Amino acid sequence: QLQLVESGGGLVQPGGSLRLSCAASGRAVNYYPIGWFRQAPGKEREGVSCISSGDGSTYYADSVKGRFTISRDTTKNTVYLQMNSLKPEDTAVYYCAVDAIMFRQCVLSRPNYDYWGQGTQVTVSS
Repeated sequence: QLQLVESGGGLVQPGGSLRLSCAASGRAVNYYPIGWFRQAPGKEREGVSCISSGDGSTYYADSVKGRFTISRDTTKNTVYLQMNSLKPEDTAVYYCAVDAIMFRQCVLSRPNYDYWGQGTQVTVSS
């Protein structure tokens, strides 16, 4: 059974940075597409970024392109989301998720993902 644990959230001022971690157990992260999603109060959960298995190609929502970077460390079985130049509108609970189908390209579509972490709160405020 795959389990995901996010960490690294917190309170940061506008323009600041945070790095979120998603530690996986039970399966090797490099075999599966992995995504980061976020959900702000009163809004639907939206895709932020994902990384494909195999070639490791990455995708970003337009709202975070150029500011966020997704990466993975196979030795630690962990996926990261480096978030720079944070804005108040980035405030949300951030979730990592794994697509259970191996060796395919990731997409930023919530129904594609089968396993979810518990989420970590990110608050951007002065």
